[in-house]
Amino acid sequence: MKLSVGLKVANSLSLTPQLQQAIRLLQLSSLELEQEIQIQLDSNPLLEKIEDENPNENIENSHQEQQEKDLSESLNADHLPDELAVDTDWDDVYTHQSTAMERPEFEEREDNREGQTSLKEHMLEQVNLLHFSPVDKLIAYCVVDALDEKGFLDTDVAEITSSVQHLLQQMDYEVDVEEDEVLVVLKHIQRLDPLGVGSRNLAECLQIQLEALASTVFARKEAMSLLKHYELLISNDLNKLLKQTGLNADQLKQAVELLKTLKPHPGLAFESKDSDYQIPDVVVSKKNGHWHVQLNPDVMPKLRINSFYSGMIRRADQSDDNQYLRNQMLEAKNFIKSVDERHKTLLKVATCIVQHQREFLEIGAEGMKPLVLREVAEEVELHESTVSRVTTNKFLLTPRGLFELKYFFSSHVGTTSGGEASSTAIRAKLKKLIADENPRKPLSDNTLANLLKEEGIDVARRTVAKYRESLHIPSSSDRKVLI
Repeated sequence: MKLSVGLKVANSLSLTPQLQQAIRLLQLSSLELEQEIQIQLDSNPLLEKIEDENPNENIENSHQEQQEKDLSESLNADHLPDELAVDTDWDDVYTHQSTAMERPEFEEREDNREGQTSLKEHMLEQVNLLHFSPVDKLIAYCVVDALDEKGFLDTDVAEITSSVQHLLQQMDYEVDVEEDEVLVVLKHIQRLDPLGVGSRNLAECLQIQLEALASTVFARKEAMSLLKHYELLISNDLNKLLKQTGLNADQLKQAVELLKTLKPHPGLAFESKDSDYQIPDVVVSKKNGHWHVQLNPDVMPKLRINSFYSGMIRRADQSDDNQYLRNQMLEAKNFIKSVDERHKTLLKVATCIVQHQREFLEIGAEGMKPLVLREVAEEVELHESTVSRVTTNKFLLTPRGLFELKYFFSSHVGTTSGGEASSTAIRAKLKKLIADENPRKPLSDNTLANLLKEEGIDVARRTVAKYRESLHIPSSSDRKVLI
């Protein structure tokens, strides 16, 4: 084999650092993009953010310039006036407290927002008010510590007894604790607010709440008899329930209505209610009968090159400082271009999606059209992976609510007329049909499939069952009401 040296021409695809940066920015959410921009602003002195100009600043600047001009004219005059103009005010140096006759421009207010109290803290506050002995108070602390987020006791009484006994031994208390003592303390805790906390199951929780009601409460006795056959009530076995309780249909209905007024999970009222808010990247609005798509200006950062540092760059200078400024200038320009390309691509893809889903914007989820990434990619002349990146973690604000861009892509099902129907639209139709059904005779999956076929949507029974389960709707037997 002979070795030789020669030239060869070949085409190859390589990702430049600028292209890699643009691809990475595409898949960032608005919050992640804001963090990335802040990192660039902190590391690159030639990149700066354009802040919104405040008209009050211009007024203050002109007022200050006028004061300086008056002071200069007074000092250059032939004679000095009795009082010279000053360039500062008394209030600029010394702060003053406003009197009762004056309304302050800024009034300091105490933060009176109510703090969130947890369930265990709420229960311990009540336990400390009870006249318990030290041992009983220790038992109560162990019981409260074993509560779950729903307010149920998540531990066996025997385990609580052994825990209390172990703690007493560590504190050198020679006292034997029995399970009966734990049960007595537990019953006291179950009568505290909220009623039923510390119950070991749902039936016990409802029974405690029923016992707390006055004996004159309508259908209280019937509801108590229903809880004795709790398994039949859960399994919705109407015939056996009527037979074993000895109630008629009206009495059973009244007892069930009373049970619905009780709290099945008393601890959920103390659950943290912090919400996770999403900021829309694109806003859709209807003006003069046409849908308009625009980027959310609140998440569109305005960047530019710092004019002061860019003016320090000299063309023929090859020093390290000048070379550093050149490199930072190039990185700043590439970053601004990448952010701009991200916004243009996002707007282009969102506009294409809105054009396809105009019927959804008009009538709701039933008007959703089948759409896949490939169709949008072909229309906007982008790669399918680019469309996937630009629609990930991006949200569209419409008159019907806030939706992720991925929500508008769905698979399709064939229709009897030869067309296609979106799976999202089919789910919406199923939800509507089930909402309008007779509660005593709920529609089976086979019946739902036949009703959809009458509307021109050809789906199998197992497909209906899959869509129904994805909507967290129980089966027809579980949806059947007692009365």
